[in-house]
Amino acid sequence: QGVVLLPASGMPDLSGLSWSRYTAVYADLFINNPPLHCVCLDHYRSMVMLLRELHERGYRRPGLFMEISHDERLQYRWEGAFLALQKYLPGSTELPTLRAHKLSRADFLPWFRKYKPDVVIGHYPEAIEWMRSCGAKLPKTHGFVCLNSLRTSSEPCAALDFQPAQIGARAAELVIGQLLHNELGIPVQPSLTTIPARFLE
Repeated sequence: QGVVLLPASGMPDLSGLSWSRYTAVYADLFINNPPLHCVCLDHYRSMVMLLRELHERGYRRPGLFMEISHDERLQYRWEGAFLALQKYLPGSTELPTLRAHKLSRADFLPWFRKYKPDVVIGHYPEAIEWMRSCGAKLPKTHGFVCLNSLRTSSEPCAALDFQPAQIGARAAELVIGQLLHNELGIPVQPSLTTIPARFLE
């Protein structure tokens, strides 16, 4: 009767299940088919925390790269926080976000050379080598932060830990609570519970 649904790519449609028999929580930002309670990373708050941390370390030209589908799926939370903080952190230079349908070296190199970020933030650690090919000496002259610590990298790098164990535990708690209250079916008012990321050196 109790289901914890793991994140799915794109916009999953699970409306075909007999939801009157189940109570469920989706472990991602939102699901519309059907609308369920959700538990996920607090993307906006985590980006704010990260940019403040980088600012304290002396970085003044942060650059962000995102794949468009990922940005849209998260309702622009990463990019929204990034654009806002650039305006309000003292001495920071506003750089345009690199957005691409499928990020590649060919997209990255012209952007990096033109805007000269001193720290790059994104999902793909491959960007470390792309930065080095432009003359960056990481971590001496430039920094890189991977937006997901679960991404594999050929070498250690700073990253955000999404705390999946905490997200899973909170999702299980919510399902158990709903079962104890005999709350089956699609909720009348779906809620969103968020967990902040941890910064990993």
